[in-house]
Amino acid sequence: MKPDSEPAPRGGAEDPLVHIFADESCLGNQFEERASPGAAAGLIERFDERRGWHRRDFAHFDPDTTNNRMAIVSGIVGLCALKRPCRVVFTSDSQYLVRGMKEWVHNWARRGWRRKGGPIENLELWRELARAAARHRVEWRWTKGHAEDVKNAYADRLANTAARERRGTDGLVPSGFEAWLAEAQEREQFLDFLDVPDSAFEADPRPPPVQSPATGRGSRFRTRDPLP
Repeated sequence: MKPDSEPAPRGGAEDPLVHIFADESCLGNQFEERASPGAAAGLIERFDERRGWHRRDFAHFDPDTTNNRMAIVSGIVGLCALKRPCRVVFTSDSQYLVRGMKEWVHNWARRGWRRKGGPIENLELWRELARAAARHRVEWRWTKGHAEDVKNAYADRLANTAARERRGTDGLVPSGFEAWLAEAQEREQFLDFLDVPDSAFEADPRPPPVQSPATGRGSRFRTRDPLP
């Protein structure tokens, strides 16, 4: 094992403010003896005063997984898609992910990456997410799923589509959010939604330092076309 070669940046108000809305899907969890395909997906967006919205989508497919694993992967893929340190508002309806990054990882790290009740579920994924988050200043926000949160609903659609079609996006792709929203509003959904930027930001404490794997390889979830 060796320490990360790139220390976590201090960051500042001049860093870009990026919003990530992510969700996860896992099909067939009710069957114990068959594979459960799933996906982690989301919308990444940044607002420019002169050029307006800059949006990209991502989706990662796994042929046999769990909802909890895909929730963590949504964080890894989303944060690894940013090629420079950013201020990030990461919104998810997964309490497992949000509480994990706000609370649990800090307690686990103080105990040597152990917990009182026994082994940590998905430990290596948590450690990889902590490494990815350490490059940025992140505010982890929870939103209630299936409750008229427009961008959460879009992320849910991305994740379910990737799981059903059994394929991800192989990197960032141009977002279909605007077209999806227009179609939804034609069906009289989300009629009160205003597509305006949210500048509120309050970073959570950075995750504790995590050693990189001895192989020195980068994240297997790193996207090929990171967001500027």
